[in-house]
Amino acid sequence: MGYGDWVHDFVLKGDICYSATRNSLHISEHSFLVCEEGKSAGVFPQVPAAYGHLPQIDYTGKLIIPGLVDLHLHAPQFAFRSLGMDLELLDWLEIHAFPEEAKYRDTVYGLRAYTALVEDLKRGPNTRICLFATVHVPTTLLLMDLLEKSGLVCLVGKVNMDRNSPNALREADAETSAALTREWLDRCGAYKNCRPILTPRFIPSCTDTLMHYLSDLQKQYGLPLQSHLSENQREIAWVRELCPESSCYGDAYTRFGLFGGDVPTIMAHCVWPDATEIALLRSRGVYVAHCPQSNTNLSSGMAPIRRFLDAGISVGLGSDVAGGVHTSIFRAMADAIQVSKLRRFAGGHHEAPLTLEEAFYLGTGGGGAFFGKVGSFAPGYEFDALVIDDANTAPPFALTLRDRLERTVYLSDDRNIIAKYVRGVAISNF
Repeated sequence: MGYGDWVHDFVLKGDICYSATRNSLHISEHSFLVCEEGKSAGVFPQVPAAYGHLPQIDYTGKLIIPGLVDLHLHAPQFAFRSLGMDLELLDWLEIHAFPEEAKYRDTVYGLRAYTALVEDLKRGPNTRICLFATVHVPTTLLLMDLLEKSGLVCLVGKVNMDRNSPNALREADAETSAALTREWLDRCGAYKNCRPILTPRFIPSCTDTLMHYLSDLQKQYGLPLQSHLSENQREIAWVRELCPESSCYGDAYTRFGLFGGDVPTIMAHCVWPDATEIALLRSRGVYVAHCPQSNTNLSSGMAPIRRFLDAGISVGLGSDVAGGVHTSIFRAMADAIQVSKLRRFAGGHHEAPLTLEEAFYLGTGGGGAFFGKVGSFAPGYEFDALVIDDANTAPPFALTLRDRLERTVYLSDDRNIIAKYVRGVAISNF
């Protein structure tokens, strides 16, 4: 049975776990999770009489958790994952990322590459994803078509680049970039699960004129925005040269009204923020997409996630394919914990490392909040769920449900996923 063949209310039976708070888990073994009109009605030790008529799907002994959320993925880079990992960011972009992205002017190539990506995402644990496409309108729409059919809920951005970019990717001028973006937006109206998000690649690739145009489009269409911030020290120095009037990298976006506030905003990486930028992230309500594997692979550094959390900044996780080589946000959870330990013990900082509970929250409810009430089984949350059969990894001794969750996170094995639901609808391929 494929996506869209049926939608109805039902009950899942199994071992249920989700974040009660950022620091604690709600654990309910041998319990019942109710889906009503695509939303969670709650977790119960027995099925309440009001839901007794609903069909039950028995996953006894299986782990049931919320679907995972990826706040930062470059769709055209999936094809060259794990290449160029000995390079730093700006060199890696020039040698690998930009030449690959230029190929997406060809829709035949785009169809082949994006089909492979979407099939991987359908099999994996992520149910909500924010993706960068390329500057090309036809292949960006093609990607959105494939994602719409997958049943995943996604935000996809046509990238804007009108300076400091290879000829094959640089749009002719700000007016052309804005016109193509408007054309793309006007063709996005038919999608239900796949929606547009404004995507200036980063400050170095967008002129002031283009940023003003994007600000106008944002106001007209009421769109969220995604971009990059303070990922690499060379990049930050470059922004300082390009925008000497800005107090920090984030302020370069703020000047155009494209940094939080009334504009729901995700900024990826945020590895090297100063105190001014941290205060701006907090005051503007900007979401940080923490991409620990990419930050390690491209030698960018170790983001101060504990400082962000203590400051009340919203944080989720990103795979950042292809700076990161794994699409699974389980892997991002494990990497986030490990990198936080390195930051404390090798970086000379005194910040407590992330706990399992915190990393799990970042990959579910933390990032899910950008999509609304997503990433939890509390009543009223949209019903995104994974069912995981972890029996093949069970040791010859008893494990608590928290133990099982920890193993699931660190093993990051998509093969153990046996069912996946998005907004209460079963995704195929399981």
